Amino acid sequence: MYFTGFADEAAHDLATQVAVTKELGWSCIESRKIDGTMIHDLTDEAFDRVCGQLAGSGVTINCFGSAIANWAKQIDHPFDLSLAEAKRAIPRMQRLGTKLVRIMSFAVRKDASGKVLDDQMDEERFRRLRELHAMFTGAGLLPVHENCMNYGGMGWTYTKRMLDHVPGMKLVYDTGNPTHSDDFSVPARADGSRPKQSSWEFYRNIREHIAYVHIKDGTVGADGKHVHTWPGEGKGDVRKVLADLFARGYDGGISIEPHIASVFHDPAVTGTEGRMRASYLEYGRRTMRIVAELRG
Repeated sequence: MYFTGFADEAAHDLATQVAVTKELGWSCIESRKIDGTMIHDLTDEAFDRVCGQLAGSGVTINCFGSAIANWAKQIDHPFDLSLAEAKRAIPRMQRLGTKLVRIMSFAVRKDASGKVLDDQMDEERFRRLRELHAMFTGAGLLPVHENCMNYGGMGWTYTKRMLDHVPGMKLVYDTGNPTHSDDFSVPARADGSRPKQSSWEFYRNIREHIAYVHIKDGTVGADGKHVHTWPGEGKGDVRKVLADLFARGYDGGISIEPHIASVFHDPAVTGTEGRMRASYLEYGRRTMRIVAELRG
């Protein structure tokens, strides 16, 4: 087992990301953005600099936290952009010795009013995911699907259906995403609204397919607004999920994605570099304490 995390929530520049990682006593980063650009979208010159900075630093990139097929990609738009991202990511992962890449299953389809459509173009999603999966595994790499704001993140039954149609796909389970996601695995209420997902229920139904874990937590307050919390203080069932994983012999990565001072998909939640660094360090230390308690 090893610890890692989305270090772009600690700092924008790679040098500080590396320094914060080492301050925690870790040797891995799940790399998403460096200087504001996704690692698979950096220019060749910028990526060369990344490789140079990492060489001899004692820190490696264990996973590309990519934007491939994520919530910003519509399933009824051309596939070209996602294919291009994957084609750029593969040789960069191979150069860095990175084996994992986080992918998703495209945005949830909605009408002009924001209502989720019944037709989610499932078969086209599965076709595209099979192609992406084959690209990465054919290169000796492991794509892992995250239950984020995408088709698979609509509920555990959607992830299960995806797994049935994309043989061999593995998962990165995010403990915090269910806490702010409507549950389409159950019938809607009389007024058309839906309850939020249960992180434990989601996990319990897909745990055999998990190859990697994101630690995030959160809850919905009395005002109906979702807030991200420290690990173990929200509705993400962090301790319960980790305890079960360890009991089942899990020995993979534990990756933190705090969302305390900085949220990747929400520019409104962007703290100062000092606050980002301090909250990332605190989140990492709290996560390590939880793991130490659970492992005795």
